[in-house]
Amino acid sequence: MKSTPNKAIDDKEALLRLQRLCATQEKCLWDVRKKMRAWGLSTAEVEEVARRLVAEKFVDDARYAAAFARDKARFSRWGAHKIRAALLAKKISSDLVEDALREADAACPKDALAKALQKKAQATRAASPGDLFAKLVRFGVSRGYDYDEVMKTAAEIAAR
Repeated sequence: MKSTPNKAIDDKEALLRLQRLCATQEKCLWDVRKKMRAWGLSTAEVEEVARRLVAEKFVDDARYAAAFARDKARFSRWGAHKIRAALLAKKISSDLVEDALREADAACPKDALAKALQKKAQATRAASPGDLFAKLVRFGVSRGYDYDEVMKTAAEIAAR
């Protein structure tokens, strides 16, 4: 498969491409700006196209943050810390991030951490209960769950 270099495109073509993309997938402003810079658009062109996408409701950071948080919590079983870090890395405002996390928390089952750690415990080889506990804590924290909750839940599972 041949790789063709990115052809420079103008702002009208960028707008059309991004409208098609954003009609099928949620994208945040940071994502579309990054894509336009990769296409070689000037800063002025990037900002004008971004302004139009927001005005025409193709891009909405609040909608994106809510969908991202809900999907990562429900399907990927991410905790709030990991979701927050991912959204902040995409330059989503902290107010929108916190709103999205509240919405995702309401939609996510309360026992998600316990289920994830239980599943991990069944698939993990450990020499001792202490070793299992350490592995469960690392796993839970890496998924973005609160440290105190992870410690408590991992201790209960490792003691069984």
